[in-house]
Amino acid sequence: MGYLRRVEQGPCLRMALSAVLLAPVVACHTSSPRVTAPGRAPPPPAAQVPADVSYDWHGLLIAPFGSVLKDIPAALHEVLLFRDQAQHGGASADNASAADAECYAADAPAPRFVGRAPDEYLLCFRQDRLSRIRASVRLTAAEASEVFAAACADWLKNAALKNAASAGSGIEAPTAPVPSDAAPIGSACEGRDGAIRFKGRLEEEPGQAGMPPAEAVLSIILDSATNL
Repeated sequence: MGYLRRVEQGPCLRMALSAVLLAPVVACHTSSPRVTAPGRAPPPPAAQVPADVSYDWHGLLIAPFGSVLKDIPAALHEVLLFRDQAQHGGASADNASAADAECYAADAPAPRFVGRAPDEYLLCFRQDRLSRIRASVRLTAAEASEVFAAACADWLKNAALKNAASAGSGIEAPTAPVPSDAAPIGSACEGRDGAIRFKGRLEEEPGQAGMPPAEAVLSIILDSATNL
């Protein structure tokens, strides 16, 4: 009987030993950390902040050129302009065409221009129809060159796209752009965007006698090309 018991207990012992030896293996397997599935792409980078849309002068055109005064979607009041030939480039064709215009300022806040509220925003009419828009902002002398260069690059790029779409229509291409990093005082930026001519300038704001100017004026004039 003793021999039979040893034979019967042999398989049981082997099974018990096998279970003991396998237990750590099972424990290690079940405690392993979860691994991310291979091939999963990382999240996309955050989108870049878009450029300030107020650098585009189209926002200044609150009504199409040729609109009559009563159809302008803003309350206006007439302003009296003192036209200084020395300040505005002498008796040029531009000044001659604006000599008989009546200009109005908006009662409500004007559209933003190059990230700022304009110091001047005028809508000018000839024969009661919108023919010119003028806007200007004051900038610190330290930032003026870079702001004007960035604005000019935007204007010329938009004009080139518009004129490319109108190829063969006889629309004049814009002039060569100013450098993209900075533009000196006295720089001009002009061209045609479809049926609108734009002319921007960066000019020195007169300072106190004997003192360097602390500000510069960035201005733009928009004209209907059909009225030129």
